Amino acid sequence: MAAAVLLLLLSAGALLYSTEAQEAYNQLPGDHRKGVDLVLNELGSYAAVRLHFLFFKTVQKFEIESGFHVKYISHNFLLKPTRCAKGTAVSDSSPPRCPFRDDRPMMDCTVCYKTFEAEIEMSPKPYVHCIQRPKLTKEMTAARTDHCRKMSYITGSPSLLASEGLEGV
Repeated sequence: MAAAVLLLLLSAGALLYSTEAQEAYNQLPGDHRKGVDLVLNELGSYAAVRLHFLFFKTVQKFEIESGFHVKYISHNFLLKPTRCAKGTAVSDSSPPRCPFRDDRPMMDCTVCYKTFEAEIEMSPKPYVHCIQRPKLTKEMTAARTDHCRKMSYITGSPSLLASEGLEGV
């Protein structure tokens, strides 16, 4: 009887923990959620990845607004493996009840991409890099930062005077 009560308490705790993670995901700005979704879709497409992951927490995020509804976003976050089967659907109306696994390492992911009017642009190609947390090196972190910095660097700046149709202004 005591074992059953303990099992019930552990199950409820795991459910609460994954619900909190879903809440953390829901609290992200829309542009950042799209980046997390991009990573989850790409991660799920690899045959070598056998686990279902959920957003756990943000490590660091940057956003550069370059004008004309264009943003460059860089987001470093953690994904935690769950006990659900790979490919478990995630919907906003009913969060999946996938308890986290503590026997597997978290994935440390960085994604950087350009958005135009809140939609991810395919040019330049979004950069996605995920690796198990214990395997992440300082060199990898530096390479991620360098790649995202180069992606968002633009020589010159946009100008209204460069737009067509402003003759005689």
